[in-house]
Formats: sequence, C-alpha cells, structure tokens
Amino acid sequence: MEENRKTNSLSFQPALDDFAPASVSERESLVVMRESVSFWRDGIRRFRKNRIAMSALFIVFLIVIFCFIVPTFYPYQYEQQMKGSERLSPMQYSKTEQESMARGEKVFPHFLGTDQNGRDYMIRVLVGGRVSMTVGLVASFLILLIGSVYGSIAGYFGGMVDMIMMRIVDIIYTVPDVLIIILLAQTLKYPLEKLGNAPGFGWIQKLGPNMVSMFLVFALLYWVGMARIVRSQIMVLKQSEYVTAAKALGANDRRIIGKHLIVNCIGTLIVTTTLQIPSSIFTESFLSFLGLGVQAPMPSLGSLASAALNGFQTYPEKLFAPAFLIFVIILSFNLLGDGLRDAFDPKLKQQ
Repeated sequence: MEENRKTNSLSFQPALDDFAPASVSERESLVVMRESVSFWRDGIRRFRKNRIAMSALFIVFLIVIFCFIVPTFYPYQYEQQMKGSERLSPMQYSKTEQESMARGEKVFPHFLGTDQNGRDYMIRVLVGGRVSMTVGLVASFLILLIGSVYGSIAGYFGGMVDMIMMRIVDIIYTVPDVLIIILLAQTLKYPLEKLGNAPGFGWIQKLGPNMVSMFLVFALLYWVGMARIVRSQIMVLKQSEYVTAAKALGANDRRIIGKHLIVNCIGTLIVTTTLQIPSSIFTESFLSFLGLGVQAPMPSLGSLASAALNGFQTYPEKLFAPAFLIFVIILSFNLLGDGLRDAFDPKLKQQ
C-alpha cells in the first residue's frame, strides 16, 4: 500500500522523504554569511563604490591644495601692486618684465594676467577661493554646533519646551538675512574698528565689519534648518531601549543627549553639514558680489566677480575665473554631500 502511494503520481498525499532533516551540506548551502562590519566601515565601503562622490572628493582635495597651500609659496602676493603691469592678459608680461627677461632674469608668468591695479590675478583668485571656503567651513561649523544643541534640547524634552523653541525657529525663518547683515555691519562698524586696533585682533581689520557681521548672521539665523533636522532625529531616537536603560541607570539628561542621542545621529549631522558648506559659500559669494563681503584689499570670489563686470567685454577671463571656481566648489561639495548621504543614511541602504 505504501509503495503504491509513492509511485502513484496522482496521489495528493505528501511523501515522507520530503520532511526528512536536511543534511549538513544542504544546511551550509542555505546559509548566506555576510561580514560583520561597523556603521562607519559599511558607510566608507559604500562611499568608495560611488565614483561620482569619490571624484568630487578628489576635486575638493585639489581645491584645498591650490587655495590653502599654493599661495604660501606663490611668488606674488594678493595685495602686491606692480607698476606698469595693469590689466595684462593671461601669460602676458609688462615692459619692465620683458626687459628683465632680456637681461636673463627669470620672471614668473601671470597665468590669469593682472587686474586694473597691477596685481597678479591668479593669486587673488586662489586667495579668494580660500576666503570663500573658510567662510563656508566656519559657518557650517557654527550652524552644526548651534543647530545640533538647540534641536536636541527641543526634541528630547518635547511638550511645552519644544513648542516654544520651535515657534522661535519659525520667527527666525521670517527674518531677512541680507537686511540683518547690513544693519549689523553699520551698527558694529566703529566698535569693530576699535577692537581691531587692540593686540591680537588684527584679523578683524583684514576681514572688515561686513565679514564679521556675516559670521554673526550665520550664527544667529542659518542654524534653524539644522535644528529642525536634529529635532526630528532626536524625537525618534529617544524612544529607543538604550535611552530607557540609561535613564534606569541614573544618567542625567545632559549625558543622555550628549553620549547617546547626538552620537547616534552623527551620520545625519555629517551629511547635513556637508550639504550646508556649498550653501554657505554661495551666500558669502553673493553677499561679496553685492559689496557686503571682505574688506579690500582682501579678495573674495564674489568681490572679484563684481569688480570684473566693468571690463567684461574687454577682459572676460577676469569674470570667468572666479565664477568657474565658485561653480566647481559648489558642485563638488554638493556631489560629495549626496555621496555621503547615500553612504551613511540608513534609509537609503540597498545592500
């Protein structure tokens, strides 16, 4: 009877052999082992697979070298004026330099020519890029510091504290940043000039009250977006079991926020900060283009582009050089931020 049931293909009764325990080789074939890696190793591994992001990182590295290292040993200074070398075209020499070359002396070429004051334009573009990137990095750090602290407090305590703090954020969103920069620059002009004469504050005279006002506006207004992102992350993370365990062990609120919550959303903070850098650079370049940037003779990419508009038809390269560098910096940081987001955002993991 049992043999007929096994050989009968029309029988709906299952064969007992199908329920036999799997052998060792069959169990090993069904097990898919994956290397256990940490969050950072997994993010770096996936970031390296993103060719666009790696290319953007390489371009940012080159820009940092050219803007921060090359000006230290460049033969010309950004404020150095050479008489008789006004408005030279790229790779063009003045009569004095031609006479020096005729005597056998070596003269370093002007790769981008000179401006209307006889200053080498290449070094001014490089220093302008350094100023713009420094403003972007410092502003992004201020935004990260203030926004993460403010947003974590609002998200962790919630209730009335969260409602009051978020209403303040809504009010700050309505404040016009350009108007505040103009008002602060005029209000703080004379106090900053006096402070710049004090020992150790000479950097204020180089930057000027407009740039100091810009940093203050970044610290006062631009952190609200970061605060909202951190708040939403903290409101989700504070429901986790490790937060409940930390409370049960007697940890205070400051330790829970600093050691547990902010640390666990560090990936989001890095990605958001990286995407904030090009926005800060663009804001600085735009304000410098309007004349609200660094104080002359310190160059900025925005101020160089603004000054080049007067002779655009005759010397178009004077506008293309800073504009192209702004374009490359902002594009590279945007692509780098997108790559970091794809690598470190857990919601976007595909493998």
